[in-house]
Amino acid sequence: MRPEVATATKAAESSASPAINAAEQWVELTERQAEAFEVRPVETRAFRVTRNAVGSIDFNQNMLVQAFTSNSGRIVDTFFNIGDEVRKGEALFTIDSPDLLQAESSLLAAAGVLELQTRTLARVQQLLKAGGGAQKDVDQATSDQQTAEGNYKAAHDAVRIFGKTDAEIERILAQRKVDSILIVRSPISGRIIARNAAPGIYTQPGASPAPYTLADLSTMWMVANVIETDAPAYRLGQPVEVSVPAYPGEIFRGRITTLGLNIDPTSHRQLVRSVIDDPEHKLRAGMLASFTIETEPPRDSPAVPAEAIVREGDGTMTVWVTTDRKRFVRRTVTTGLMQDGWRQIVGGLAAGEQVATTGAIFLSNSFANAVSGGS
Repeated sequence: MRPEVATATKAAESSASPAINAAEQWVELTERQAEAFEVRPVETRAFRVTRNAVGSIDFNQNMLVQAFTSNSGRIVDTFFNIGDEVRKGEALFTIDSPDLLQAESSLLAAAGVLELQTRTLARVQQLLKAGGGAQKDVDQATSDQQTAEGNYKAAHDAVRIFGKTDAEIERILAQRKVDSILIVRSPISGRIIARNAAPGIYTQPGASPAPYTLADLSTMWMVANVIETDAPAYRLGQPVEVSVPAYPGEIFRGRITTLGLNIDPTSHRQLVRSVIDDPEHKLRAGMLASFTIETEPPRDSPAVPAEAIVREGDGTMTVWVTTDRKRFVRRTVTTGLMQDGWRQIVGGLAAGEQVATTGAIFLSNSFANAVSGGS
């Protein structure tokens, strides 16, 4: 055959309409058309049974601490700003505390009385040995010295309660000089998420707002309200996969820690709260988030690529099955879950059967056009 004749023959073959049998619902392609089609076997794949919901990220309230002073006073210095990392025990701010000043003054007074009573006891004991004193004077001096010693220990402990170290207390006693500056230290390691402290502000124990609020950001909360019909599927401890728009394609993992005990009568939803691991501190409170929870073990089912499924005008799902890669028979199937580009087949297909993937839409359109044209 001459080259120009062969070329014309191929062109005519590729442009020819496929043979269609409406009664038996099959389409038969020319050899040239069949070459353009991708055919794949129906595979058996494990489909995860999951539930999805939308929620928001929040601080882990169990790891959030408000740093208050234990005594009233006026703030003198502050050392951290919002967003700063803080280690447990670091100084957050200092206050000028009248209570600390009173405690230190009482300590100095008690130290002075103890010193006086100790000298008095030593003197009357010396007089008794020399025969110039009475035993009752020694007994009284001993009692006074013991009382002074008890008062001194109580005053010493009172200053220590304010956070003063033994070395600082000894310096106060040695210099006989009070230091009313009280250091307020961080109760946890974390990050500053709120600051209301500023020099000159008068602060009191438990008075809102707290001078500093700190949070351990290694974990965050994901709070969602799930629909009432899904509520029985959730259990404490279930693993959770969370995604946020700020980090597309990245999965944050956690577990369910709280299930609401009631269904909201207005929205008919239940609270589901999860603790999410965030060691790199990427998540921010208030972020929109979606989560996926595997509620049952994976199920093995026949599966085909998503492009092999054609949704017909009446809503049914069809595939095109072939045994010779040339004739394709339309078959209605029941579909299930969609995961990783594969559609679960609940009924109508068995593993190992061959179906058209690329070109399934062409087959469906050709068949529909032929049927409508014939009618």
